[in-house]
Amino acid sequence: MTNSSISLVQNLGAPAANTAAAAGLLKVLIAAQATGIAVELVNTDKATSGSKLPFWVVLSSPQTTLYDANAVVRFLYKTGSLPLAERISLEQHLEWEEKTLSGLDADNHMEEILAAADARVVRLGNSGAAAAVFFGALYFALSNAKPAALGAFPALQQWYTGQLESPAVTAALPVYSANVIKVLVREEPSLANRNVNSDVEFTYDPAKKVLPVEGQNNILITSALPYVNNVPHLGNIIGSTLSADVFARYSRARGNNTLFICGTDEYGTATETKALEEGVSCRELCDKYNSVHKEVYDWFDLSFDHFGRTSTEKQTEIVQDIFRRTHANGFVSQETTTQLYCEQCSRFLADRFVEGTCPHCSYEDARGDQCDACGKLLDAVELIDPRCKLDGNRPVVRESNHLCLDLDRLEPRCAEFVKRSSEAGAWSANGLAITNSWLREGLKPRTITRDLKWGVPVPLAGYESKVFYVWFDACIGYPSITAAYTDEWERWWKNPANVKLFQFMGKDNVPFHTVVFPSTQIATGQDWTFLHHISVCEYLNYESGKFSKSRGVGVFGNNARQTGVPPDVWRYYLLSSRPESSDTVFTWANFVSCNNSVLLNNIGNFCNRVVKFLNDNTKYAGVITAADPARIAPGADTLDRRFIDDINVLLAQYVEQMDAVHIRAALTTARDISARGNQYLQESNLSNALFSEARAQCDTVMALASNLVYLLSAVFCPFMPSTAASICRQLNAPQRRVPDTFALDLKPGHVIGKAEYLFTRIDEKKVDQWLAEFGGSSTAEASAAKPKKEKKSKKGKPAQALPPEYCEFSPSRKKCEQWLQGAHPGEHERLYGDQAIAQKMAMTSLSEEKEAKEAAKMEKAEQKSEARMARDMEKKKASKVVIKRIERSKRKSVTTVFGLDVFGIDLKSTAKMFASHFACGGSVAKNPQGLDEIVVQGDFTHEIQDIILAKFPKVPRENVEIGAEEKKKKKE
Repeated sequence: MTNSSISLVQNLGAPAANTAAAAGLLKVLIAAQATGIAVELVNTDKATSGSKLPFWVVLSSPQTTLYDANAVVRFLYKTGSLPLAERISLEQHLEWEEKTLSGLDADNHMEEILAAADARVVRLGNSGAAAAVFFGALYFALSNAKPAALGAFPALQQWYTGQLESPAVTAALPVYSANVIKVLVREEPSLANRNVNSDVEFTYDPAKKVLPVEGQNNILITSALPYVNNVPHLGNIIGSTLSADVFARYSRARGNNTLFICGTDEYGTATETKALEEGVSCRELCDKYNSVHKEVYDWFDLSFDHFGRTSTEKQTEIVQDIFRRTHANGFVSQETTTQLYCEQCSRFLADRFVEGTCPHCSYEDARGDQCDACGKLLDAVELIDPRCKLDGNRPVVRESNHLCLDLDRLEPRCAEFVKRSSEAGAWSANGLAITNSWLREGLKPRTITRDLKWGVPVPLAGYESKVFYVWFDACIGYPSITAAYTDEWERWWKNPANVKLFQFMGKDNVPFHTVVFPSTQIATGQDWTFLHHISVCEYLNYESGKFSKSRGVGVFGNNARQTGVPPDVWRYYLLSSRPESSDTVFTWANFVSCNNSVLLNNIGNFCNRVVKFLNDNTKYAGVITAADPARIAPGADTLDRRFIDDINVLLAQYVEQMDAVHIRAALTTARDISARGNQYLQESNLSNALFSEARAQCDTVMALASNLVYLLSAVFCPFMPSTAASICRQLNAPQRRVPDTFALDLKPGHVIGKAEYLFTRIDEKKVDQWLAEFGGSSTAEASAAKPKKEKKSKKGKPAQALPPEYCEFSPSRKKCEQWLQGAHPGEHERLYGDQAIAQKMAMTSLSEEKEAKEAAKMEKAEQKSEARMARDMEKKKASKVVIKRIERSKRKSVTTVFGLDVFGIDLKSTAKMFASHFACGGSVAKNPQGLDEIVVQGDFTHEIQDIILAKFPKVPRENVEIGAEEKKKKKE
């Protein structure tokens, strides 16, 4: 090393071009070139170096090490020998550069840097130490500034151009470029740097009135009107409102002209009962709970176009008009009914004011209008041992005049409607099964008036003191709520040629939407919009039981917010557990696992990985690249083309499932699309190496992956709207439609936004906390519930209590030993001394011998068990499950199921399941041979066969057969 050279020691690898280290490197190189000093680049091993600095300079003479780039520049230019005035001016420039300029980064402060530098370079000059320092500090920003931005500062632009032409800079730049990592300046995302296919954008303005448009797909969606007398629980939410919201969002995103209507059902006995409980008027109660419901649904991000209520003038007007037309057309009859009258209350008791034992299934708490256990509709006088809910007294039977809707006379036209609509609209299987069970049993005249005060008054002489039964006027709430939304409501509800009606509900509401309300529409003689598709949910249970507000068991709508978990996570889990064909169960363990394993690890991981890789300033700086046309061309034998083809298959499947309202299946497919994206990144080996060694391939991967992220925003939007909005924000892209095929709609040059975390991990410890808070049982509770035996000494007296740490297996065992040694040395020796250790070793030996004997005994027991299982298996192979229809009268039949118990299936719970599924009676009875079999009221032979094969995989298909009578009927 000579006096005319310096050693520049590089540490920690090459610095990124946008760092202070890179700027310092350029300052030193320019100063060395300008002063004729040779620079020797020396690498040092990070492991042997104690310094965390990126580089330093070792001078040959004097033997000195300098760590600051500006200090090196001062040394090389020998600034100490400058006249005092020049030296003061130089130090002022350098101080300003260190304090002001170095604190601004080009990614976020480009305009500030250009403006500040422009004012400074006028006084700077084109050579010398200050010029070298300033050029090194400004080079990254100036070399990456857009021409228009730099052109706004002519003095700076002129100075920069002059510096680029100077010999020192010209010589230094190649060395600099070879020893730094290239970095791009990140543009701020804006409308100006968007480059998105304009055909994909989807806009929805909730403030704009939605009316049917001729020639478009006009979709009218309703979710069952929730009773106003309580707070909705998760089962209520998934059963109707949330499911309907998903379909409404999807329908809009497919370009359909969509109206989504809901509101609280406010009339009827349930409201009067609750108002009496709370000591308020019915109106006050309805105002309170309508607000509660609205707040819950707003938090769950439900996108109603209008959320209304039924206790309005519009409801009265439309209900009375429908009644008058139905009455005028001769479909209303008058009858004297026997009703329960409470002499203590001096009033006829409406159905909901009566409880008693169900005559069909013996459930002891059946309501006066319907049994919750078997689903049968009831008249209150049919109840065994009835009791008044208001005072507990036994009511008496009295006569009262009422009006009936003659469903028997409307049955042929109703059946015709069901057949036509269920086929055209592909009703859900459970909805159709429940409807057909009603029709098979035969429709009967149904009372439509009640002896209440809170309801729509009956506009007929002699009935002024009565109101309409809630199940006559509740479904009319849909048109009346629409009428509250727009005066042109009839364009939706009396426009069958241009509107398709989709309705969502729980299974207990089905007959009123598929039989009672359509029959009422038919009876008016008007051209109504009839039901096109019905989507029916079974029940969502909570942990090991049912939701119960009174017992504090389960999560209700207003509780979900208290957990701190975002609404989208709740939406996703509920929809992934949607009880479409059978009851499902909400569990906290599955809830947490769903968030951590599916949302975070699958969807969140894919989106975050792609956006972060694109945003890396050393790679793409947030700019979408072009895909290699040869790699994505149809028919190309590449990973990329196979990926596109797979996504198109999954996307077509998703659209087909959503069109058919198979919501849970569609959500699974959306998740599969995301999983295919993760697989593609793995197969492509997306990494820094791919970027540096196979840039064209990496560009293709990022073009496809970023566009898949954009597609995910569309397919997940119906399920998780806030998550979809976050994805669009990160991509600097508008909300998009759900397309038919996967395309590269984010075009080359499009600038994305910054990454956001879509989901966060939930601590598994929350499971026990939430179980304790919302009901259920946790590990801690189970342990606490066990009765503890009192420890006794040898004399029979209770042992003296010791501190909590006094436990051999306590985390504080050492503390325990220390405490014992000081306070009770004898006790310490007994537990921890040499003798105690020897005793423990002896006990261990005995324990091992005992374990060996136990193991041998268990092995013998297992052999016996296996032999017994083999015998049972042979027995099961020979056993048959026989399903048989038995006709008891021309209009009444039952279905029997024999042989399930041989396969270990509980008959009582299965009978209850059939009763619930078909909304009919179901029980276990003895057959003529004295053996137990299930008896279901109605003809469901084939449906029951399907359920057995689907729900009980332990029963072989070949062992399930339909009895001879049914087979003979089928042949004919």
